[in-house]
Amino acid sequence: MRPPRPIQIVPLRTEAVAPVAAARLTYRGGPLLASPQVFLFFWGDAWRAEPQAMLMQQLNDFFVFVLASPLMDQLAEYDVQDFSIGRGSRTGAIAVTTAPPEIVTDTDIQQFVRDQIASNPAVSQPTPSSLYFVFLPPGVTSELDTASSCVNFCGYHSNVDGVYYAVMPYPDCGGCAGGLTVLDAMTTTTSHELCEALTDPIAGQGWYDDSNGEIGDICAWQTRQLGGYTIQLEWSNRQGACL
Repeated sequence: MRPPRPIQIVPLRTEAVAPVAAARLTYRGGPLLASPQVFLFFWGDAWRAEPQAMLMQQLNDFFVFVLASPLMDQLAEYDVQDFSIGRGSRTGAIAVTTAPPEIVTDTDIQQFVRDQIASNPAVSQPTPSSLYFVFLPPGVTSELDTASSCVNFCGYHSNVDGVYYAVMPYPDCGGCAGGLTVLDAMTTTTSHELCEALTDPIAGQGWYDDSNGEIGDICAWQTRQLGGYTIQLEWSNRQGACL
C-alpha cells in the first residue's frame, strides 16, 4: 500500500503548471467515498479564541456549502460500479479543548480520531462514506513519516482500520499560505484533500496516476472561485485538464 500522499509545498503560481508526465488517473479497484459524510475536529483551545473562532465558523460554513456544490458533481466522472460519488453533507463539528502536542504524528492523529469516536457522543459514528477532518491550531507541527508540515507538506489524508481522515495543519508559513488569506489557503488545501479522499481514500487503491499522484496533486495550487470560496482545481480525465 502506498503511504499517504500529502499536499506538497509549492510556491503560489498564477499560470498552469504542466504535470510531470501526461496525466491520466486509472482506477485500481479499491473503495471510493460515495455521498461523503464529513465530520470536523478543531483540536486545541486556540480555536475558541479570535481570530481562529471566526475561522472555525467559516470552515464549517465552507463544508456545508462545498459538500452540496457542483464540485461534488464534477467528480461523478470517476464513478465505478458500486461507488457513485455524489453530493454529501457535513455531519457535525466540535472544538476539542485538550491540547495537542507541539509535534503531532500520524499515530497521534489516529489515536485522537479513534478516541473521539469511541468516547464523545457528539461525534458521528463511522460509515463506509465517513471522512473526519482534523484541523490543527497555530504553532503545532504535523509529522508524517520523516516529513513535516510547513517544511514538506500542507496537509494529507489517510486511513486506519477503515476510518478515513484528513489532517490540516494551520497555514502559518509562507509555503502553505501561498500568498492567500488564511481562509482562502485553508479552503484551497481542504478542497484538495477532500477530492483526493473521495477518489482515492486508500492511497493508490482508487483513482491514481503513478507519475503525478492523485486528482489534486496534478493541479496543485491552481485555484478558482466557487460560491465565493477559493478552491483548488481538480484533474478531469474526461477533459484532459484541471477544472
